[in-house]
Amino acid sequence: MTVERFELAPGYRISRLIRGGWQLAGGHGAIERDRAIADMRAFLDAGITTFDCADIYTGVEEMIGAFRTTLPQADRALLQVHTKFVPDLSALATLTPDDIERIIDRSLQRLNADTLDLVQFHWWDYAIPGWLEAAQHLARLKERGKIRNVAGTNFDTAHSAAMIAGGVPLVSMQVQYSLLDRRVAGPMSELCARSGMRFLCYGTVAGGFLSSRWLGQKAPAEPLANRSLVKYGLIIEEFGGWDAFQALLRLLDGIARKHGVSITAVATRWVLDQPHVAGAIVGARYAEHLPDNLAVFRFALDAADRAAIGALLAQHPGPQGDFYALERDRTGPHGRIMKYELNRD
Repeated sequence: MTVERFELAPGYRISRLIRGGWQLAGGHGAIERDRAIADMRAFLDAGITTFDCADIYTGVEEMIGAFRTTLPQADRALLQVHTKFVPDLSALATLTPDDIERIIDRSLQRLNADTLDLVQFHWWDYAIPGWLEAAQHLARLKERGKIRNVAGTNFDTAHSAAMIAGGVPLVSMQVQYSLLDRRVAGPMSELCARSGMRFLCYGTVAGGFLSSRWLGQKAPAEPLANRSLVKYGLIIEEFGGWDAFQALLRLLDGIARKHGVSITAVATRWVLDQPHVAGAIVGARYAEHLPDNLAVFRFALDAADRAAIGALLAQHPGPQGDFYALERDRTGPHGRIMKYELNRD
């Protein structure tokens, strides 16, 4: 089975499934560090050569860096690591170019890398000035060879467009995109069409909610088991509630059975088929679900599948507004669950 690839920038081709690292940061239960590092090899061998992490995912850059040291040189050349630059909320008002370079250098050291393949920039509060200047400094670090590609994460359309107009060569924007949350299909997609920026998508299976495990089940009771269930439980409420979610799962189950794959494969394939999507990030602690992840490349949704999905989604438009606006309200339910101070040494 061949893993699809996408040319995100000239000469830079990524695997369209990206091995996500958030679940290794400790918010989803205890991590067997040695097992997690060893299992990274299975993803690489399967053709999933692109890994996603962040400077604020506690310990994850170091784990990937440790994995890199286990690889022979030829295999090191295959591995592509996308990290993030996410300065703390309390640091935004006083952030300097030296601060930015120090954090980038720290990521280089943690990842055992000479150059960062892709740095995805996030800024917690637009009301605090300096976000454009910070992005422009990342572009200068690209010119100096510390960064290969500059990207963003969780910016809305207006601020993404302003960075591009300001000379920041954004190759991608990491966004939440799923059957439950289609906010980026509006103005943000139009910006992609104009600029060539592409989507790297997280939340495609809503933290595991879009799976057979939840088909026919009651809504989970509080307290929820991990941060993903909390986050995506809120998205299900925005989608229309548990009954609407169950209707979607029943539809996806029928499509999955027709193609001999899982509900998660159908949900991921749908996202990969959307305009301007370069890749989908699959969160994983270990490699136990890798065969199911790879199934996304052995089938295609047909016209009847797409029509049935489209009809149901027309009844449930999901979260509204520009991308990430709900999450930027720190007093609202989506913003209150965020952690804003994770970038300290």
